[in-house]
Amino acid sequence: MTQIGWYGLGSMGLAMANNLQRHLAAKKALSLLYSNRTMSRGSPLQARGGTPEPDFKNVVSRSAIIFTMVSNDSVLQSLLGSVIGSGHSLKDKIFVDCSTVHPQTVSAAATQLKDAKASFVAAPVFGGNPIAVDGKLVFAIGGPGHATQVVKPLIQDVMGRRVIDCGEDATKASLLKIAGNIVTVNMMEAVGEAQVFAEKTGLGTGPMEELIGDAFGPVAGGYSKRLTTGAYAPPLDSRPGFGVSLAIKDARHAMAMAAEQGVELPGLEIARQNMEAARDYAGECLDSSSMYGTLRQKAGLEFWNEKSRRE
Repeated sequence: MTQIGWYGLGSMGLAMANNLQRHLAAKKALSLLYSNRTMSRGSPLQARGGTPEPDFKNVVSRSAIIFTMVSNDSVLQSLLGSVIGSGHSLKDKIFVDCSTVHPQTVSAAATQLKDAKASFVAAPVFGGNPIAVDGKLVFAIGGPGHATQVVKPLIQDVMGRRVIDCGEDATKASLLKIAGNIVTVNMMEAVGEAQVFAEKTGLGTGPMEELIGDAFGPVAGGYSKRLTTGAYAPPLDSRPGFGVSLAIKDARHAMAMAAEQGVELPGLEIARQNMEAARDYAGECLDSSSMYGTLRQKAGLEFWNEKSRRE
């Protein structure tokens, strides 16, 4: 039986790993072997039958397929560097990274692992924490065909509702994710602008939210709910659905690549500036939709609404 490993238990990673472990248990397969910087984050996963392993190198040595879901490029580089430099054989292992990282990072990882006779699959995801919990994420997937065919059944109808195949070049999956983030961040900005407009004109956020959900779909409607429920600025003792610093990092990746190609992204630049202003004002414990707080301030309202935290 194939042992599957996992590293990364943030709000997205934990939800995804829980769904994967539920699938493995239903199939009577080996339990998911998981690791994380803070191992206590895995308690819900262990309660579902997951097996904790504090040392990532041991996760890799014991597993044939290793999923990672981490916050940024440097964490992924450090993890892969630790196992590539360990001297242990990586032959025929498949590494599946679900993070949002730069295509150059993906390319380097794929090359290093190929040299070690292992395979690298890029499988970044679209969707926030509630969608991850429901197992309805959309995955972009790119990498060697033999590896992606092994990985897809662990994703489709397990962690995601759709897998978009980007071919054998893993960087194409990364590119699709970065391009998709342009739409995502611009949509959050647009929804925030519309809701501030609705509040200031006396229309009210309720009718605006109905229109957004009915006319522009459940994704836009979900972004609106992040605002009206106060989830854009959650309590300090909780975790945001998708942290503002991660969204800023993703936006910077897109803008840097656009600049290299002579492409202007004015909407994304405005949204990035508003997210950074929100973080400067209210700190790290903010959702990616927290540009809404900045837009409120620009309109003469408080950063906080009646459902958010107040400081």
